[in-house]
Amino acid sequence: MLTRCIRTQIGIHNMPSQLLLRFANPPQPWRDCRGLASDTEDNDQIKTLMQLCSDRYYMICDALNGDPFHLGISRPYGPLGMELRKSILDKWWTSVVISRAQVFGISTMHLTKTISATGQNTLKLVDSTALDRIINQKGLNRDQARDTMSKQLQDSSTLRTNLLQGALEQYLPSLELVNRRLPFGLAETGVCYQPLEGQTDGPSCPAEVTRASLVWFCSPRTSSQWLDYWARQRLQWWRKFALGPSSFSCSEVSDGGEGERASRAVRILYQFPWGAEPLETLCNLGDTELLQTHGGSRAKLQCRDGRKYVLPHVISVCGNIDRGVLAYLHNSLQEVKKTDSKQRLYKRKVLKLHPSLAPVKVALDMGRGPTVELRQVCEGLLQELLEGGISAWPGYLDTMHSTMEQLSTKYDEMGVLFTVLMADSTLESGLVQVRNRDTTIKETMHISQVKIFLTKYIRASENV
Repeated sequence: MLTRCIRTQIGIHNMPSQLLLRFANPPQPWRDCRGLASDTEDNDQIKTLMQLCSDRYYMICDALNGDPFHLGISRPYGPLGMELRKSILDKWWTSVVISRAQVFGISTMHLTKTISATGQNTLKLVDSTALDRIINQKGLNRDQARDTMSKQLQDSSTLRTNLLQGALEQYLPSLELVNRRLPFGLAETGVCYQPLEGQTDGPSCPAEVTRASLVWFCSPRTSSQWLDYWARQRLQWWRKFALGPSSFSCSEVSDGGEGERASRAVRILYQFPWGAEPLETLCNLGDTELLQTHGGSRAKLQCRDGRKYVLPHVISVCGNIDRGVLAYLHNSLQEVKKTDSKQRLYKRKVLKLHPSLAPVKVALDMGRGPTVELRQVCEGLLQELLEGGISAWPGYLDTMHSTMEQLSTKYDEMGVLFTVLMADSTLESGLVQVRNRDTTIKETMHISQVKIFLTKYIRASENV
């Protein structure tokens, strides 16, 4: 059955009398992933990044045409883009949940009948067939049709626009986990929905956004210190995996952008060519929304803070993972002028993603030689690496022969850390050539040492 996503105010009785429910207009598309409106250096860099993302399996080109990058919304990812997003989510989860006591993971529903306590606009999932029946029902005057449609909208499920509400609702069931003792946190990652900004007319559905959320419950007397703590921790985390850490910054929100519900808010920002965009927003929400969610019952919400019982304050940490993917892609892209074997000048493009985030750690390829035997050796090493949890790209399956220079260009743009090249001599000596993406240095090692070398390299990079 066809469904339609409809943006509606919480006060549904104010719906216009005309029975036409409309969406905001989608933003003006960029002309093409190969040509942007401006010829400035910054726009050229974004153009290069967009094309690279399309060519090297990070994002689908058609999706890049319609949505400006700065919206920070989900888009169809290619195989490498999906792995990069998964790696960022895994690292976020490890940092916030796995490596900490008193932070627990939860999972909430995408659809709910509950009205959000945040006071924000809601997004409804409405059966379009039911609306058509109301509109075309004979014998209904304007007021009757409006009332019937209002009831239909009120009874429809609400799409979640954030992960905060689910954590607030799970606050009471979680108290037994912590013996009613502060502080503690509830974390979740998942898809949320948001109306696209700047739309005015025309049908459209809300955009999907991959979010990561921590809701931290703490004593009122320490809430400001906890906000400062989490702001420092989150900034350090984003910088940890960055090639250029200075592009990530922290800023107090002074323009009221988070609404009156937050007594204080901080943003973790990334400096894109078009300006700074928030990756994570941290808010001190006080106790108001917790009270609203649970009907204002103070007694059952209180927790122990030392020897006292207090009503906790809520610190909300909300991250936009899709914008984080773009930030790391932009931050890791380097263009270096090089000269090829024929002394022609060109720009070498490299995605210098952090070893922990790089979707592919090693590419296996082979030069000229006994194809069947070399392929068997490649397959054996590939299986060994995969069993060791090291992602590998089977370049040796490509039937088109490429020079080492062409392979290096391809794998550098994919962000592959190392390229292992096997040749005819490998069958006799067991030696392979290993090229480093970042230094371009090639060294020779025995094939039995490749897995050990890669494992040590990746582990060492995670501890930096």
